[in-house]
Amino acid sequence: MIAFVTSLRHPVNSDDYPRVEALLRDTLRSLTAQDHPDFAVFVVGNKEPGFLLPDKVHFVPVDFPPPVLTRGPRTPRDAFVWDKGTKIGIGLLAARAVEPDHVMIVDADDFVHRSLAGFVARHPDAPGWVLTNGYIYSRARQTFRRQRTFNRVCGTSHVVRFDAYAVPARLDTKASQTQVADGYGERLHRILGAHHDAVDWLASNDFLLARLPFRGAVYQVDTGENHSGFSLRGASVPVTHRFEEAFGVPPRDEHGESVWRALGPRAAAERVTDLSRKVGRRFQAATAHRVTGP
Repeated sequence: MIAFVTSLRHPVNSDDYPRVEALLRDTLRSLTAQDHPDFAVFVVGNKEPGFLLPDKVHFVPVDFPPPVLTRGPRTPRDAFVWDKGTKIGIGLLAARAVEPDHVMIVDADDFVHRSLAGFVARHPDAPGWVLTNGYIYSRARQTFRRQRTFNRVCGTSHVVRFDAYAVPARLDTKASQTQVADGYGERLHRILGAHHDAVDWLASNDFLLARLPFRGAVYQVDTGENHSGFSLRGASVPVTHRFEEAFGVPPRDEHGESVWRALGPRAAAERVTDLSRKVGRRFQAATAHRVTGP
């Protein structure tokens, strides 16, 4: 069994909390569209979503304070890692009840491939997998593109055997943030609240992840609630029915409008800007070499 674990930001740290809940609803629709029944979903947050949760989805409430008192999703990194890491830690404590073989930490606005649970069920003893390839998707533009080094840009990028997290036996879901942090130790900052170096850290602790042999997740951007502030720039392609069905992405707008968003003046202008910046950097490097080189 795979347990999907996700967390919601504190309502204070949002520009539009109903939008946060709408994004979560789409993510849960994707997670529960698995073509294999061996999965469960755990959502940790300060406020229970204002919609009926799908089957196999469990909400785990916490009363943790906001990581910062500033409104908006762009929380400083240390505060973000502390908040997300402790919430994911609680989610793992809740997931323990279903005895999962593997866990996938999911950002609450992303999408996963419908075949993921079935693939994991066929390999219950594997250390896990890293998603080095995936997609970036913008609902605002109704377009997407392939993304290499996916695990470096998106947190929804690791499927890891449950025992890798060393879930503290003495804690339950009522634990305080300090108790959670103490219980998980280094794991809080390395693989619960952050993901950039998770592959190396897990390998150094005898959990060598294989590459997932298909594009298993979609990183959604341009939502207005992304902590990273990342945006889909440059060329992309219109969303297709196949893409929607594979990942449970909400149905797109009219095809013509999607094409215009993908290939129209905005994308062209962004592409020109990107190329201009690259040319400028190369010119500066060449000039510096002539001035300071031998």
